[in-house]
Amino acid sequence: MKIGVPKEIKNYESRVAVTPAGVFELVNCGHQVFVQEGAGEGSGFSDDDYKETGAYMLPTIEAVYAMTDMIVKVKEPIAYEYNLVKKNQIVFTYFHFASSRELTEAMINSKAVCIAYETVTDAEGTLPLLTPMSEVAGRMAIQQGAKYLEKPIKGRGVLLGGVPGVPPGKVLVLGAGVVGVQAAKMAAGLGAHVTILDINMKRLRYVNDVMPSHVVTEFSSVYNIKKHIKNHDLIIGAVLIPGAKAPSLITRDMLKDMRPGTVLVDVAVDQGGCFETTMPTTHDDPTFIIDDIVHYCVANMPGAVPYTSTLALTNVTLPYVLKLANMGWEKACEQNGDLRSGLSIVKGEVVAKELLEVFSLPLV
Repeated sequence: MKIGVPKEIKNYESRVAVTPAGVFELVNCGHQVFVQEGAGEGSGFSDDDYKETGAYMLPTIEAVYAMTDMIVKVKEPIAYEYNLVKKNQIVFTYFHFASSRELTEAMINSKAVCIAYETVTDAEGTLPLLTPMSEVAGRMAIQQGAKYLEKPIKGRGVLLGGVPGVPPGKVLVLGAGVVGVQAAKMAAGLGAHVTILDINMKRLRYVNDVMPSHVVTEFSSVYNIKKHIKNHDLIIGAVLIPGAKAPSLITRDMLKDMRPGTVLVDVAVDQGGCFETTMPTTHDDPTFIIDDIVHYCVANMPGAVPYTSTLALTNVTLPYVLKLANMGWEKACEQNGDLRSGLSIVKGEVVAKELLEVFSLPLV
């Protein structure tokens, strides 16, 4: 199979979907890999690194799409790429269709085979291709939140860890999944007081068992959320419904109950966001303020740490890329339930039930 690795062109997206080591594995299996020049530079891989492992280097993104049977990316195609996607071409990447009708309709019109990293589900019911980026994003949420709590950036002026004689900052985490647990771990490590809310008691018991005593668990309810937003400095939105839009747990009118300079970090922005006031931002302009509340809603947070993120992502995606390349998408999805769960749009037809619910699109 001819496999294409284009350079990511989303704002400040420096990750790459296949490393030189991945190229080596694919070439050894008899496949041809076409990499756009400069695709790996942001993650620390030179064109020469790719050439040495057998990749063919192409000068433009157009050439990569035109030459290949399967495109492997990190982020969803943006508008410029819509017309580059070919009929019957496999596109394997993070799509987050639920947050963009425009993207969904463009991929339907392309007649391509779209397999979404974020809905690939293994036998244990976990999301193996989303997990490493959720781990990165959860940890980054605290790193960024701590920064934007600083007064020069319009935050409350709170040091999360506090100092002797001064109490630590308070962090509220909505969701005890991978993002939430990683965020709680980082916040606790800084010395902050952490409250983590979820409706899944099994997850709350797990958090209670593995976290230090200054991480407190509570059942998530509108009442408890309204109670805690009044006195927490940093609020992390970390709720995921695979393939569907995230629920709006904090509404616009609830902002008035927060203290000025409170920081909201919405890690679920790719899926529409946990806050009603969420609007996707970029690393160029990461925050906005509504009612004196600082919002950080960058849609590709792990893109800011591409070296770490690329290695973490490709560790888990390469086995699936190999299956698709070795068997073809139909046989690979027939024999692998996890890959089959990632199928979203196939040759113009929606096959993911969640998209029907979100956009009322036709389902085969």
